[in-house]
Amino acid sequence: MTASEVAASRGRLRFAPVDPATNPHLRGPFESVVTESDLTGLRVVGEVPAELNGSYVRNGPNPRFAPIGSYTYPVDGDGMVHRIRLVDGAASYSNRFVRTPAIEREERRGHAIWPGVMSGAVPDPADVEPDLAYVTRDLPDINIVRHAGRILALAESDNPFRLSPDLETLGRELFDGALPAGITAHPKVDPLTGEMFTFCYLLEAPYLTWSSLGPDGSVVRPPTPVAGVDAPCMIHDMALTSTNLVLFVAPLLFDVHAAMSGGSLLSWQPDRGTWVGLVPRDGGPVRWCTHDAFWLWHTANAFDADADGTGDDRVVVDFVRHDHPGMGLSTAPNTTSLVRTVLDPRSGGMHHTVVDDADIEFPRIDDRSIAGRHDRIAVSTDSGRRTLPIGAADALYWYRPSDGRRKGWISDDLLLGEPAFAARPGDPDPDHGWWMTFATDADATTSQFLVFAASDPDAGPVARVEIPVRVPLGLHGNWLPEEN
Repeated sequence: MTASEVAASRGRLRFAPVDPATNPHLRGPFESVVTESDLTGLRVVGEVPAELNGSYVRNGPNPRFAPIGSYTYPVDGDGMVHRIRLVDGAASYSNRFVRTPAIEREERRGHAIWPGVMSGAVPDPADVEPDLAYVTRDLPDINIVRHAGRILALAESDNPFRLSPDLETLGRELFDGALPAGITAHPKVDPLTGEMFTFCYLLEAPYLTWSSLGPDGSVVRPPTPVAGVDAPCMIHDMALTSTNLVLFVAPLLFDVHAAMSGGSLLSWQPDRGTWVGLVPRDGGPVRWCTHDAFWLWHTANAFDADADGTGDDRVVVDFVRHDHPGMGLSTAPNTTSLVRTVLDPRSGGMHHTVVDDADIEFPRIDDRSIAGRHDRIAVSTDSGRRTLPIGAADALYWYRPSDGRRKGWISDDLLLGEPAFAARPGDPDPDHGWWMTFATDADATTSQFLVFAASDPDAGPVARVEIPVRVPLGLHGNWLPEEN
């Protein structure tokens, strides 16, 4: 049974509005913004580095109308992209919805039509035009990247939507028809070759495929099944080495029968354990490593252990490990830690070393180190100074894996997003760049854009761009330097 058939079986159900009082991700710093703004001449406290000319863009769930049925962060919500543009030290801000067919139909009706993802339901012909009946909602609300000149708002294993440099929605991106099922929200680009590697999971066999695109954006490898995956699993992120894709298949399964009877579309089944596949970039056979069940949302990076030609085929990957995915799918306690894991395909096992057991997420590196050895990891974290909703952070940490050093900056009054790296043009030294993020005031009425010197991030921001509107807490962003 296809996703549309499952959803159609529940399409005639009616769903009540979700009460924001019972859902922390619909109020306070997460509350949706429905106004699209263009603000110039923003006040800067400190000084924006002269070398930073470009745009920081960030995506995130932002329901256009009050959700109905259910709302599960971070897998629900319409996409809204926020942009800070820096030119010669001056800053401007703009934000736009990613305009999907569902948003446009709901705007004509004036309220939500599609229920939350976990309901597994879609509207029937009584609610929408025939071409949208029994169709699942597009959710390009997770990440935003630029590759081969295309700016893509990315969804969870679905078609991305292409945006103009001014954030106007240009339409669904199908890569000339070569990737019809879509791609992941977390593709990885090899900085040495310019190739982009991606995956897509499906509700039907083959369940998981991988693909690659050349530096010109053309599809080099079409969707290729990953052998050994026997059930439909949700997989949020991946890692890349110089020779392998690293795919984490945790036991978070799509439960079609439960969805058809009114239950959750997702089911956590820890008895299956977690499997990590090493998928050779040259198309060779997949090798698997297994472990007791754990979940991850995000990787920092991975690299091949054989840097010196010694024949060591192990893979090292840094990521944030969770006991389970949360989202109400397990009643067990859930601990979080930054770990360094060594995958050994010869034994089929893996070994975790905890770097820090703080409550952290959003691990990022200087993307010029993707697929190679890295020595800086930035994360956002809950400092523990106050009670924060799940998904909120009030501190940034920077780790140096080579010597175990950690630096940190804690805010007294701001809630912080994911840190992203911007390199100094022409300078390969990661200490000569900057880290940046959006920050929302604790009273959730105004926001800031923060820039930290990579050489001394714990000294605090070298520049604060004051934004007189609220930028809700969201998900992933990237620095897009000006292109010639």
